[in-house]
Parts: sequence; structure tokens; C-alpha cells
Amino acid sequence: MKSFRKLVLTLSISSILGLCASVQADEDDDQPSLQFERIATFPVFLNTDVELETVAEIIDATSDGHTLIYTDSETDNIGFINIEDPAQPQADGIVAVGGEPTSVAVSGKYALVAVNTSADFVNTSGYLQVIDIEDRDIVTSLDLDGQPDSVAVSPDGRYAAVVIENERDEDLFVDGVEGGLPQLPSGFLQIVDLHGHPLNWTTRVVDLTGLAEIAPSDAEAEYVDINRRNLAAVTLQENNHIVYVNLHNGRVTSHYSAGDVDLTDIDIIEEDVIKLTGSLEDVKREPDAITWIGNNYTATANEGDFEGGSRGFSIFHRKSGLQWDAGNSYEHIAVRHGHYPESRSENKGAEPEGIEYARYGKKKYLFVGSERGNFVAVYRLHGIKQPEFVQVLPVTNGPEGLKAIPERRLFVVSSEVDDAAEGIRSTVSIFRLRKGQASYPTIVSDEDPVNEDIPIAWGALSGMVGDIDEEETLYTVHDSYYKEPRIYTIDTEERPAEIEDVTVLQGGPSNCPTDCNYDPEGIAQAKDGSFWIASEGNSSRDNLLIHVAEDGEVLEEVALPVEIQALKKNNGFEGVAMSQNGDLLVAFQREWIDDPKGYVRIGRYSPKTAAWRFYYYPLDEVESPAGGWIGLSELTALGNDRFAVIERDNQRGLDAAVKRIYQFTLDGLTPVGQGGSFPVIEKTLARDILPDLQAPQGWVQDKPEGLAVSADGEVYLVTDNDGVDDSTGETQFLHLGEADELFED
Repeated sequence: MKSFRKLVLTLSISSILGLCASVQADEDDDQPSLQFERIATFPVFLNTDVELETVAEIIDATSDGHTLIYTDSETDNIGFINIEDPAQPQADGIVAVGGEPTSVAVSGKYALVAVNTSADFVNTSGYLQVIDIEDRDIVTSLDLDGQPDSVAVSPDGRYAAVVIENERDEDLFVDGVEGGLPQLPSGFLQIVDLHGHPLNWTTRVVDLTGLAEIAPSDAEAEYVDINRRNLAAVTLQENNHIVYVNLHNGRVTSHYSAGDVDLTDIDIIEEDVIKLTGSLEDVKREPDAITWIGNNYTATANEGDFEGGSRGFSIFHRKSGLQWDAGNSYEHIAVRHGHYPESRSENKGAEPEGIEYARYGKKKYLFVGSERGNFVAVYRLHGIKQPEFVQVLPVTNGPEGLKAIPERRLFVVSSEVDDAAEGIRSTVSIFRLRKGQASYPTIVSDEDPVNEDIPIAWGALSGMVGDIDEEETLYTVHDSYYKEPRIYTIDTEERPAEIEDVTVLQGGPSNCPTDCNYDPEGIAQAKDGSFWIASEGNSSRDNLLIHVAEDGEVLEEVALPVEIQALKKNNGFEGVAMSQNGDLLVAFQREWIDDPKGYVRIGRYSPKTAAWRFYYYPLDEVESPAGGWIGLSELTALGNDRFAVIERDNQRGLDAAVKRIYQFTLDGLTPVGQGGSFPVIEKTLARDILPDLQAPQGWVQDKPEGLAVSADGEVYLVTDNDGVDDSTGETQFLHLGEADELFED
């Protein structure tokens, strides 16, 4: 939305530090801290077939809050989920609606479903299906005069409002601009008078042309919400405009531009590294979703579409316009929580799309969903100009529909991305407001040591190791998803754990950080405080052991002998650990050429003699039920020639089956050089970590990749979020207890 002035707003990271995990008690009551806790994740294919692609896009709930209803544009259905017990959601069937459902809203006993039946971008059509929720029958269909998008029902049940978008063709050139405007037919608002039985309902059209400064002849209506005074707030996204309509008489009461904003300290270049050094000027907000805050204020998620996207959200007065803007703070929240999608930096960053407001008791909450970062940021409102960031709610990919159910202290999110090949399925996530600290996030970052106005950027964490002296300090690395290899310092005393420092690798044979082609997958610390990093090879990159000084200077690179590198496959070095005598142990993820099936190498390198020798580690003789592979993803020293590995499959969600920690001893085993008969390690199961990964009630992560024992004997595990690319972006940093209890002597 366009304000009548530019807004320059850069919120210091210090204003959000410490707020992600908990909210202090209200000044006006004695209630303890309240947080939303995820209690269930429901894959919507359970309503159809696991082999079908399904989508949960927009979601609503029945008046009693016991049934969720979502749109599935892939199967032309709406789906139902029984949440009488919200922690155990049950598939409750589907209803075919005869076209592409774009939105759903509940009015009493009926579900109103907007359905798109357009032949193309010019010949647009649709209807409103009215479905009896209990009987699951289509009661009537109301013709709409174009291609519908959003639908809302007034709180008093007297009106429904349907946004007729008549969306633009993004591939069509208009005056030399791809996807440019205008592209007729124009959009508009269609009011449905909900008087009596649905067979008696009637519709009215509200013209929205001639209002916006941008393409006034082509109103690109996007989203609608209705307040208790039956005033509809409508976003015209590509027009960068907001319109308010009195539903009683169908008149426009006010309208204004959504405005633009200047942004600093953001990432604007897709270069495989998160750098909050960019700035943008005159960025149009181009809001998507809009929600009322009471009867006089609205909040918008400024996703952007055509020329804009200010990477945040704004609050407006229905008459006087802009009151507050998030500036770069929403983007920084994504970075601090490891949910920033670097691959979208040149587009719209974290891309806020959905927004919802609700009161839970005395407390006022605003929820803002990140379409590309796969999270919802929760804010407390202490006043229109004082949104207080509370927490991040992790969800699966593409959160689109946000629905507050305050009567049951619930909040639900529908996520639309369904990609079975990547192990990502469309889901509905269910959260409950409760007392106490939320279990997510488990790890965040502190302010950057160089620039205190920004957070340390991180993601794709892999290997991990405890500091040799400092009891609460761990080190971890990110893998090759990002360039510029880094060592992160983790403070485990904080709750959640906190990345408090970062060291960038510098110099060396590969000229780090700009030119080094490393894939750090493991890290160990030597007695002198220096580090050894295991870098995984592929078809064009050698597997390397990299010796790094405490300050990040690359001291040397150690490669396998040429005859052994010739046997490599893509899954190479995955973990490294330091033995008692100073030798380095390296885990190979999967079998290489000539290795027996089910046996992977544990390499042993002696820095004193530069010799490589090997053991064989036997993988579990089970097959992943979804056809995946099983391999190693970490190697950790336990002392006294004992080691632990993470053995896992590459499956996520309901398909995840093998996520285990094994321990073994090398006592009595003599490694052998290439060409000999490698001794076989005897392993013992220390812990099945699948229950640990299932406990957060989310989409089970496929990559537990870091395992560390701290100097005081505590065991920690971290998952790799793949840089939020074909991944939920969620990182689980878990405290597994004491090493003395987890591992045998």
C-alpha cells in the first residue's frame, strides 16, 4: 500500500533480541508467559491418496472450532479435518466443487467456496458454491461475474464479499512490460446478501476502477476482510492500493495508496550467501492479505507481485492511512531464526503473504506468514504503533492460509506446497496457546559482531563439535548450500541456544572465502584449539580434510591418495573426529566403488605420517520404506578410542524411518591401507532419535547432521535445514542428555 510519504524504518536487531522465545507477563494481569505450541501437523493427502498431489491453500473453521475446511485447487475439492481433539486431527472427507477452489469462508451451517472456472485471462468466470457442512451437499451455486479469489463473511452473518480478481497474464507484454497493466477485464468486489435460505441469496457488484493511481482502469483486487461494522477492506495488489467498502449500500467510503518504503540492511543479491548489506528505495508495498484490527485499523502482508514487495507488513487507519511499518525487522527475524530464503533475495525475500488478527482473552495477536521462509511470526499488540515480536511458528512449505480460533486457544496454518519427490507434502499445522516457553525455536543467532544492527546469518548447519575447554560452547559449520565457509560458535547456556559468533575461513590453497569450493560436513577441534573440517567431494570436487586456525586461516588441505579418490561417488566425507593420539577419523556417507554393499568406510589419517588407512562400518540391513538410501552423517569422538555416528535415511515426514545414533570402539582393530582387507567395526545402538525428531509434532526432518559432546559431557544434536530450499527451513537443536548415560563405557 502506498503512503503519501516515504517511510525509512530500520529497526535495530537489539529491539528483537531475546523476544523470540518468550513474552513477559502482561502489566494488566498476573498471567504467566503465554506461547503458541505446535501440537499437530496433518498431511492433507490423508483425505485423498498418498500418491496424489494435494494442496491446502485457504482454510477456515466451523463456528464451534471443531472442523477445519480447506481448499484444494489441485484436486478441485474442499477438504474437511476433524479437530475435536486438535492434537489428533482426523481426515474427514472431501467435496468436489466442479472447478478450482480459490477461497472458503464459513457462514453458520454453510461453507462458501469461491470457484474459478475461467477459460483464460480474458474469458473469466466463476461461481460461489454453498455447501451444507453437516450433509456435505451443494445447496446452491451463485454465478459470479468473473474469476474469484478471496471470500469473507461478515461477523454478523449478513454479508459475504467475494474479490473478483480477473488476474493478469504475467507473460503478456503491455507497452513493452512483461506482465504489465492494464489487462482487462478489470477486477471488482461482489457482495452477497445472505438473507434467508441460500436459494434466496442475491449478489451486487461494486466497481473498483478509477481509484488507484496505478492502472486505474484495471483494478487487480486480491484479498478482502470484513469488520464488525460491515466495512470491507480490499487490497488491489498490483495497483498498490487499499479500498474500503460499506457492504450495506455498496459504496466506497475511503481509499488510498499503500505507499512505498526505503529498506536498508537487507539481502538483495542471490549469491549463495546471506549478506544484509543491500538497500532498496521506493519499494511499493503491493499488499496481499489484509486483516482488520478492531473497526478502524487494518494490517497488510506486503508480499509484492508486479513491482514491489517491501518484505514486511504495515498497519493503516481506514481513513488516514499508514500508522506503522515493519521496515526490515521481519526480514531480520527470518535471518535470526535460520528461515531466510537466500534464493529469493533478488525477488521479495521472506515474502510475507498471509496475515491474521485475533484476541485471545485480553491479549491481541497479529500473525504474519512467510510464504518462502515457511514460518509465521507472532506479534502482541500493545497499541497500534507498538507491535511486539513474540515468537516464530515453524510450518511446512508455502504457508498460505492463517486461521485463529481463539475460543479454543488454537491457531492453524495451511501450507500449499506439495512435492512428494522432495519429501515435502501439503499440510495443516495446529498450534495451541498455553503457558510456558515454546519448544521452538531451539537455536537462534545473536547480533552480528561487526554490525550490531543485524543478526548473524546462518542456515544449513552440518557437523558439530564441543569446545575442548569451554563447557557451554560448541562449534558448527554450514555446508555447500552457502558459499564462504564459516565456523559458528554456539552458546548452549542460552535458551534457545544462541549462535554468538562466526568465523569466516580465509586464505589457504583454495583462496577462501571467495574461491574455495568446500562442502563442510564435519568439524573437529585439536588440542591446540585449531580445527579440522571434513569437506565432502562430488564429481568435480575432491574430498578434503582442511586444517583451520582458530582465527579462520586455512593452514593446509589434505586429500585422499589419487587411487582412492578415483573410487569416489557423490556421497563422501560426512564427519570428522580427533582420536586420542591425534589421528583424524573420517566417516564416508555411502559406499564407494568396490565397497561391499552395506559397508561404508571410516578413514583414519595420521598427520604425522600422512598415511591413510581404513575400517568398514556396517550399515543397518533395513531398507527405507519409501525407497530411500541409508548412510552416515556424522562422526563424534567419545574418548578412550570410542566414537559415535549418526546413521540415517534420506526421508522426511511420515516416510522417515531410520534416524539412529550408534557407538563403537576401535580398540583391538588395526586399520588397513587401500588394497587390504579392512577390519569391520562392531556397533551398538545408543539411541533411536526418530522419536526425538517426531516430538516437536512437525514434519520430521530428514537430516540430523551434527552431533557433539560438550566439555562437561552433555550431548547435542542439530539438523540441517538445507538453506530453506526444498526444505521446511526448520532447524532442530536438541539436548539429548549426558554422555555417560547415553553411551556405554
